[in-house]
Amino acid sequence: MERKRWYKDMVFYQIWPRSFKDGDGDGMGDLWGVLEKLDYIKSLGCDGIWFSPIYPSPGADCGYDIADYMDIAPEFGGMEAFKKVLEGCHERGMKLLMDLVVNHTSDEHEWFEKSRRRIDPYTDYYIWRPGEKGGKLPNNWDSNFEGKAWTYDEVRGEYYLHLFAIKQPDLNMDNPLVREEVKKILHFWLDMGVDGFREDVITYISKTEGLPNDRIFPIYKGMRKYNHGPHIHEYLSEFKRDVFDKYDCFTLAEAPLVWPKRALKYIDEEKGQIDMMIQFQCETADCLFTDWLPTKFKLRKMKKAFSDWQYKLSGKAWNMLYIENHDHPRIISRYGSEKYRTESGKTLAVTYLFQQGTPFLYQGQEIGMLNWRPESPEMYEDVQTVYNYNHTNLKKSPEERLKRLWRCSRDSARTPVQWSAEKNAGFTTGTPWLPVNENYKEINVEKEEKDPDSLLNFYRKAIALRKSLPAVRYGEYREHFHRSKKLYVYTRETESQKLLVICSFTEKPAKIKIPSGYNIEKGELILANYKERDEKILKPYETRVYLFNS
Repeated sequence: MERKRWYKDMVFYQIWPRSFKDGDGDGMGDLWGVLEKLDYIKSLGCDGIWFSPIYPSPGADCGYDIADYMDIAPEFGGMEAFKKVLEGCHERGMKLLMDLVVNHTSDEHEWFEKSRRRIDPYTDYYIWRPGEKGGKLPNNWDSNFEGKAWTYDEVRGEYYLHLFAIKQPDLNMDNPLVREEVKKILHFWLDMGVDGFREDVITYISKTEGLPNDRIFPIYKGMRKYNHGPHIHEYLSEFKRDVFDKYDCFTLAEAPLVWPKRALKYIDEEKGQIDMMIQFQCETADCLFTDWLPTKFKLRKMKKAFSDWQYKLSGKAWNMLYIENHDHPRIISRYGSEKYRTESGKTLAVTYLFQQGTPFLYQGQEIGMLNWRPESPEMYEDVQTVYNYNHTNLKKSPEERLKRLWRCSRDSARTPVQWSAEKNAGFTTGTPWLPVNENYKEINVEKEEKDPDSLLNFYRKAIALRKSLPAVRYGEYREHFHRSKKLYVYTRETESQKLLVICSFTEKPAKIKIPSGYNIEKGELILANYKERDEKILKPYETRVYLFNS
């Protein structure tokens, strides 16, 4: 018998706080701005919010370098604003998730300051190593953001490991005192009423003993030695047993380079330690492993990723569904068409909203925000983007390198939300911390609200439908015509209800294909992105959802 879990019937909205809405006019989004927009989020049909980090931080990686886990940054409104948002969510029947970032801290965290000075008990809170003979680094691992994964600390006289930015030293989770610190953090927020956590790169917290060189992996050298390490399930089980099992809460793991078979070791509903997992395959249909190795979009690659997770988790675990978040450029600019922004945006929405799982929307996705194309590389803020521009493809011209940023940078997803056609897109009365996309007068919430056929109102309708249809919650998923390079067609079936989902991914007219056993003349068309339709030909980026009741 399936365990009842409230997150299975929900839709979450991810907020990148510094770019969502500025409530005090200082140019930085904050929790006062979130409080102002809670009813808007609720109007989408969303039942919960996931906040990217809002803790005190020097900002080397936009808040993912945390200096204090048990407070809220003053620029976001501090604890007073947070408690009002938490209360506001619960009054509206909404849940609130925090971002748990415990693979690393900021180098300005008190723990690191004491560890570098060998002050007990913090001496071994981080991963320190002396250099090898001849001034060589402790091993050959790469960081994900800034060159090699080791930086020498003059105070301690040793190297510290950082799998991300230089100012993000990795915690030593093998130290039981560190794990106790994590439990204190979890108890602190759960006792306050927080409903769960998205756990940042949580599969990295157990490193291979001895930290051996990695001589095979071509990029991100070392990942095979720290991703899914030897004690990962032991530590996650400890957190579950000692903390999560004592609360009615929800956990979501971010897991780079994980496929369904391995994922089930984490999220199997009977034996797993986590409730759901963020997989990356659905975001790699136009790149190799990472957005920074771009390729041409391949629909079949996207379909295979979605279907693989639908098939292999069915009856065993629950999918987390998404097409955008803070770590990837905007999806319409990647998988859809800026020329057919509204049409392709609606098709992309249908692509994932009618699969089995819990959907997440990322701020601005619902109005079809597009990639940012600034005139100068100096306008970017993201640490990964800045490093890539300054250290890769140096033989290419500055113009070519800048165009690569337009395609690959995470900052495209981090520009301020476009609320209106007013100055600064209605985001702030001050100077925005990151420039607003220049297309804000054409693409904004206010304009979308007034148009009944807008992408925003389409999302509302689609979310309401998925919540009303048992086939979406319980139905068997099946992909059809998997070799098609133009169409994504899938069905959801229960004994009493069937759904047929058709999505075209081409700017050219495409011949419609209907699976055997389905007759669209006998079905009810419950969602579509064109008012006029042809029975045999699909228009550019056309999508349709048909309902069949027994």
